[in-house]
Amino acid sequence: MRKYFIYLTVFTLQFVFSSYADFNKERSISNFKLKSATTNKWVAISDYKNAKGFIVVFLSNKCPMAKFYSKRLNQINEKYQNKGVYLLAINAMDTLAYADESFAKMKKKSKSDNFSFPYLQDKNQTIAKQFKAENTPQAFVVWKNKAGKLIVRYQGAIDDNAGEPEKAENHFLTDAVDELLNRKKVTVSKSESFGCKIYYRGEKNNMN
Repeated sequence: MRKYFIYLTVFTLQFVFSSYADFNKERSISNFKLKSATTNKWVAISDYKNAKGFIVVFLSNKCPMAKFYSKRLNQINEKYQNKGVYLLAINAMDTLAYADESFAKMKKKSKSDNFSFPYLQDKNQTIAKQFKAENTPQAFVVWKNKAGKLIVRYQGAIDDNAGEPEKAENHFLTDAVDELLNRKKVTVSKSESFGCKIYYRGEKNNMN
C-alpha cells in the first residue's frame, strides 16, 4: 500500500510539473510567405531583416467589427514601422464558403481603406492555424528573442472599444509593443478578442 502511494504521488507530481511547463512554454512562429492584396506581391517574414518584431492582425473583408479598425491599424503601422516593428494583416477566411473574402475583394478593401501595410491572403489557412487564430479582428505581437526566433508575446484584442476609439481605456496591442520596445515584460499578454469567427475549411458552421 505504501509503495502504491509513493508511485501515485510521483505520478501526480510529474503530471503537475509537465502541465505547468506546457502552460509556460513559449510559442514560436515560423517564417511564412503570403501574397499581399495591397501591392500584389509576395511578402515573407524573412524579408524584414531589421525587424525587432511584428504586429500580426487577422482581418476579413466582411466582418463589421474588423471594419472599425482600418484607420487605427494604419496609425499603428505608421507609429511603429520606423522602430523596427512591422504590421501585417492576414485574411484567413474560407474563400470557398465566403465569396466576399476573395483576393479581388481584398484588393478592393485595401485600396478603399488606404492600407499602408500588407494585407495578406492565407488561402489555405495554414498561417492562421499556426497562430491558432479564432476570430477577426484578432491581434498578435511576435518578438525576436536572442536566438532570432519569433515568440508570441501578446494575443487578443487591439483595444477595448471598437466603435469609439477615443473612449478606449485599454490599448492592449500598443501597450504590449511599447513595453517590448522598452525591454520590459508585457503586463497583459492575453486578452479576449471579439468579432467574426474564423471557420476552418471543413467545418459545417457558417460565419455570423
